[in-house]
Amino acid sequence: MKSAAPRFIGGQHTGRSLSLSVLLECHWGDAFVQEILDRSLANGGLEAIDRRFATQLSYGVLRRRGTLDALLRTVVSRPRQEVEAWLWDILRLGAFQLALLTHIPPHAAIYETVELASGFGRPAAKGFINGVLRALSQLLTEDRASAPSADALPLEQGEYRLLARPVLPEPAAQPVQYLSAAFALPRWLLARWLERFGWDECLRLGFWFASPAPLWLRCNLLRSDRVALRTTLAEAGIETEDGDGAQVVRVKHHAAVRELPSYESGWFAIQDQASMKVAAALSPTPGMRVLDLCAAPGGKTTYLAELMNNQGQIIACDVDDQRLRTANELAKRLGIAIIETHRLHPERNEEPPPGPFDAVLVDVPCSNTGVLGRRPEVRWRLKPDDLRHLVPLQTKLLIQAGERVKPGGTLVYATCSIEPEENRQVVDNVLKVMPDLTLEADEDQVPGRPSDGGYWARLRKRN
Repeated sequence: MKSAAPRFIGGQHTGRSLSLSVLLECHWGDAFVQEILDRSLANGGLEAIDRRFATQLSYGVLRRRGTLDALLRTVVSRPRQEVEAWLWDILRLGAFQLALLTHIPPHAAIYETVELASGFGRPAAKGFINGVLRALSQLLTEDRASAPSADALPLEQGEYRLLARPVLPEPAAQPVQYLSAAFALPRWLLARWLERFGWDECLRLGFWFASPAPLWLRCNLLRSDRVALRTTLAEAGIETEDGDGAQVVRVKHHAAVRELPSYESGWFAIQDQASMKVAAALSPTPGMRVLDLCAAPGGKTTYLAELMNNQGQIIACDVDDQRLRTANELAKRLGIAIIETHRLHPERNEEPPPGPFDAVLVDVPCSNTGVLGRRPEVRWRLKPDDLRHLVPLQTKLLIQAGERVKPGGTLVYATCSIEPEENRQVVDNVLKVMPDLTLEADEDQVPGRPSDGGYWARLRKRN
């Protein structure tokens, strides 16, 4: 019988201890790390620098979990199944600092990680943790390489760290296995991508998904403009640059979002450029009646409202009551009053509101393969059969959207996936059974060029 995971008993959290708590909680349910981290940071009492460190550690360990496991297996003498899950998470945390955060002195990474065992009530494990991490530190060199090999550990932006001996699979002989271990991506997914994209593009995608996702802000034109927002951020020492479109701002370096100037005043929302394009593709205008069929947590919904100048009506539907509350909180912070949330209960076969609507957005549940850097837990939750189960739901939702848009009205279908089965193939199949819909435009959004990956298609219903 497995023992329960330990909980923090050390009093005041550090960035490392809070991150370990987050990582342990990620094993318990289906919540995304961002939700767990937000809640933990709100209650953790950390200074800003420690909050940023906890965020970096939590996301980094989850992104590179498979890579860290490949390194640890070479220095842990016990079989993996004989190391308790909580203890392996501590080892991953230490390995991430040693191997992938090259600005942290090795002695500090080892000492502080070993001390976590006491903070979580397991002091007897300190010797084991110390021995493993010290052995791992001997595997790492300070030399760099510019090409993949069995002794080259990918860092970020095309850079590799040389290892003292070959640890990873040989790229030429085992390309799928190398990419999987080097970048912590599922083998079955990489096999698909290698066939579709080729080696060079898979290598680029590996580096993109191994790095922290860029922080994009959507300026809320109901309350500010981009010049004023960038000026306010610059006065606080935060470097930004313009993105595509009049509302888009990119924060150049990592920042704690809730601590940014004008956050509480609702001058901006967090939204990736790719996500903004989806809402913009619907081209809503003031006074419209709009249905957002899969709305939570509200990023695209509130952008629709801003594009409508907060005039008209948006019915925002979702099956998750908590995430709908998040959407309501976001709308309130942004000063938006035209959104009406509506929870759907699929277990009761409850249908969305009947319409007709001037426009419908249906951003469907999907595999999230275009946002694996932003949602790192997807890497180890996604299974090959998930696509087969998702496509019928996506098709059903698009049909429901088509039934609810008025003649002459528009609808946009969108995913955060880069898999063709979930994207154009769904649209083409629905067009066959709904001949009153026509495809006006669509776009495959490529991860890292310059933001998240995904797909959108705009359809119109004939009069």
